[in-house]
Amino acid sequence: MIRSATLLLIASPALADPPAAPRFAEETATSGVESRFTGDWDYMVGGGGAGFDCSGDGLPDLFLAGGAGPAGLWRNLSEPGGPLRFEPVADGPAMKAVTGAYPLDIDGDGITDLAVLRVGENLLLRGLGDCRFERANEAWGFDGGDGWTTAFAATWEPGNDWPTLAFGNYVDRREEAFPWGSCTENPLFRPVAGGGYAAPLMLEPAHCPLSMLFSDWDRSGRRDLRVSNDREYFKGGQEQLWRMEPGQPPRLYTAEEGWARLRLWGMGIASADITGDGYPDFYLTSMADNRLQTFPPDSGPGRPRYSDIAGRLGVTAHRPFTGDDVRPSTAWHPQFEDVNNDGRLDLFVAKGNVDKMPDFAERDPNNLLVQQEDGRFAEMADSAGVASMEIARGALVLDLNADGLTDLVVVNRRTPAQIWRNVTDGAGNWLAVALHQEGGNRDAIGSWIELRDAAGTQRREVLIGGGHVSGQLVPWHFGLGTATEAEVRVIWPDGSEGDWQRLEAGRLHRITR
Repeated sequence: MIRSATLLLIASPALADPPAAPRFAEETATSGVESRFTGDWDYMVGGGGAGFDCSGDGLPDLFLAGGAGPAGLWRNLSEPGGPLRFEPVADGPAMKAVTGAYPLDIDGDGITDLAVLRVGENLLLRGLGDCRFERANEAWGFDGGDGWTTAFAATWEPGNDWPTLAFGNYVDRREEAFPWGSCTENPLFRPVAGGGYAAPLMLEPAHCPLSMLFSDWDRSGRRDLRVSNDREYFKGGQEQLWRMEPGQPPRLYTAEEGWARLRLWGMGIASADITGDGYPDFYLTSMADNRLQTFPPDSGPGRPRYSDIAGRLGVTAHRPFTGDDVRPSTAWHPQFEDVNNDGRLDLFVAKGNVDKMPDFAERDPNNLLVQQEDGRFAEMADSAGVASMEIARGALVLDLNADGLTDLVVVNRRTPAQIWRNVTDGAGNWLAVALHQEGGNRDAIGSWIELRDAAGTQRREVLIGGGHVSGQLVPWHFGLGTATEAEVRVIWPDGSEGDWQRLEAGRLHRITR
């Protein structure tokens, strides 16, 4: 049985013709959020945060990494459609050595938990409600290790009420050559009967991942693990795709199966069906070599044979688009969202030099690549007001004040995190979808949400992971352009298809299985 509940938020204005140019107002100074990601070499990578509702009021709260300084949790006090306002949670988790975090409901109790990535022991924090958390490593049998963790992803494998967790570790902190030592193994935690975790499987070879993502990339119903790696090409390092068969050890896809060796300074992964063919496309950030990989329909199930379309669509973003520094860019967190609600996904990319690397741009603005009617993307970060020259790392693109426009949070290295409110005039209509099902996987991670209207079909895969050490668990946002309603259906994690439902624009719709 499928049920939907509708919450009225703020009515959207009619879409301008042509689509409205996005515009953001920086509200860092007035937001109440004061956070810096600090530290020396062991914090040159990492620097992210999590966006999720820990207070139960429907607005996303923020947990931001502090690196060598303390992490912080901020409660969202914003009024619908108003300026962005937060207050620190006095008794919130404030541990040091945090590189990033991802929100998810691990134990299936309906309260969001946090996977906290650190230089040192990783933590699973059990949510208690009202933005309170408790350490759960021992209760859940989770070994947090003592690595330098810089990537995370989670999925629910068939038959399990608890998620499978993948952690990506950077170089080995135990080596004398730290921080320039060898990459260390990546632990994969599968749940045991009754809840909690067994000792981890180690994913080897490992090549210093900075992003991971479970995805049903070939629409087979199985979610495999994509890993974007940063180092050790001299040891055969490359991008990786691990095949995940339930009850079997993961194994790497091979060249014989269609996997072509790809070598990047891999930093972030974003996934969306940009081409409209029903399969997810993957944007991979790097240093001067960003890729947008599409899955040709003639490849066939189980054959991950990709082609790059970044140049054709104008999203290479390989050099600063403004300023006098023409050296190559360094890209970190990518994320697809529709920032002007015209019904086409746009792409935000956080940029920043690793640490005065002389061959790469030091003044390297973030990108806001806005998709045009012909499918190509146009750079609008400068005119939109988000072309910051700070040294960015992680980011969140999400609706912070319930007005149907996606706002922006960027974590910077050594300088304050920045917050922008989306104030686009004449933006299109929108709707948002939150999923719920009974059992362990309450947020229906692994589902596909499909939306169709006169303009065509949009598809979003419900995932946890990717980006650069930054995750969000919020309703899924769809721009509608001039449409005042749309039909939506959910393909649930087990492959069962819900009915098409006609939903009104300007609202958050909760769909329960």
